[in-house]
Amino acid sequence: MGNPISLGIDLGTSELKAILLDESGTVLTHAGVRLSISRPQAGWSEQNPEDWWQACLTALHQLRQQQPDAYARVRCIGLSGQMHGAVLLSHGDQVLRPAILWDDSRAMAQAQLLCHEHPGFADFTGSLPMAGLTAPKLLWLREHEPQIFNQISCVLSPKDYLRLRLTGERISDVSDAAGTLWLDVRKRDWFEPMLQATGLELKQMPRLVEGSAASADLSASAASLLALQQPVVVAGGGDNPVSAVGIGAIEAGQAFVTLGTSAAIVAITDRVAGNPASAVHSFCHALPQRWYTMGAMLAGASCLRWVTHLLGQINEQALLQLVQERVPIEQPVPAAIPLFLPYLAGERTPHNDPLLRGGFMNLAHDTTPAMLGYAVLEGVGFGLLDAMRAVQSAGAVVGQCSLVGGGARSNYWAQLLSNILDREICTLSGSELSACIGAAKLGFLAYGRGNDLPGRGMPVKERFVPAVAQQEMLQARYQKFRGLFAAAQALHD
Repeated sequence: MGNPISLGIDLGTSELKAILLDESGTVLTHAGVRLSISRPQAGWSEQNPEDWWQACLTALHQLRQQQPDAYARVRCIGLSGQMHGAVLLSHGDQVLRPAILWDDSRAMAQAQLLCHEHPGFADFTGSLPMAGLTAPKLLWLREHEPQIFNQISCVLSPKDYLRLRLTGERISDVSDAAGTLWLDVRKRDWFEPMLQATGLELKQMPRLVEGSAASADLSASAASLLALQQPVVVAGGGDNPVSAVGIGAIEAGQAFVTLGTSAAIVAITDRVAGNPASAVHSFCHALPQRWYTMGAMLAGASCLRWVTHLLGQINEQALLQLVQERVPIEQPVPAAIPLFLPYLAGERTPHNDPLLRGGFMNLAHDTTPAMLGYAVLEGVGFGLLDAMRAVQSAGAVVGQCSLVGGGARSNYWAQLLSNILDREICTLSGSELSACIGAAKLGFLAYGRGNDLPGRGMPVKERFVPAVAQQEMLQARYQKFRGLFAAAQALHD
């Protein structure tokens, strides 16, 4: 039979990834399938859940081709995925409409209504109502698509739709459920008053289990389709908490920075420690009796992608190389370099304003592409500093931080973040697969193996320590950055 293998699946916004992991924590092979986003109206963001399933089938087919022997030894499946999405199912488990995603801002008015009518709910849900979270989206549907709303039998998060296709069961975990705004994060169970406030009932919610617990076995039909036996499917979790398991961040006091399409500062806690007034989330971790406090940005490395295209650069690496050559990281930043507000998709922590938009200030005839590229890297860093200070205001500890996500590939950006945040930053080998690895680790726990895996970290690739000589200059630029917020907000008032 051979040693058991865990299959880890991470349903991201732009890509579905899958890995095969052995009991030593070694990734044997991985696969990825790109996903597209539909934006039928300004501020809308949707995906077809069937596309997720087809991407899952394709990725698993690739794994089977690459490592047939290991694939045949899959005994457990772990799931991770983008949070806050709304998948609406009929009584026959048919999808009623495209899923509304985390970065969709159509429900802003509904979020404000929930804040106004139920101000005390945030103490239970761990977060203020925000347009990107799930609950306001359902209130929007009730108002604007009542014919769809009235057919809803169940609301699932994105990765839980994959579980439905794998097992036939409507099940979620507490970490993903925390991102819906329908969970009492202390009790780790559904919070019925918020369900009622959005016109829903408890029976329309999936069954909840902890992220490391078994949820169901692979159905016979899915096992036949995927050429697997019937491995146990673990509950899994949302992408941020499962990434934390992937990199070994499971104890209070550990922290990390995610720098992908969006960005976040995440601090692990042993209690609920949120600050809703500053748009700081306190959500359930993917492991029992653990939580995490998070300050989230809606645009992270996507800002670099945007400015790369805007400037006509070949790719992001080419622009980063240009920045590194023209704006050396060890030298003071010239005063002529613009400031950048990274609010291309609005902002969450600490502003909670989905209509906020970004911009450059201090442009001149001699502004160069390298200057703009640097300004974007710095602006995202300043946004993360805003988020970190908000997280600290909730009582969470942020010390040394690991850096994960696509932005972690740039040593220049990692050093700049260390300088801005005044924290040691570590990049990790294999962190681009952290959510998949975390999902596979949880799979082993559900299978009754690998109890030591969740706390096992990834090898440190490089360490970056704050450059003392840069602190005064960066603090001065940060204060100017902060001073621009009121003007940016006034543009949509």
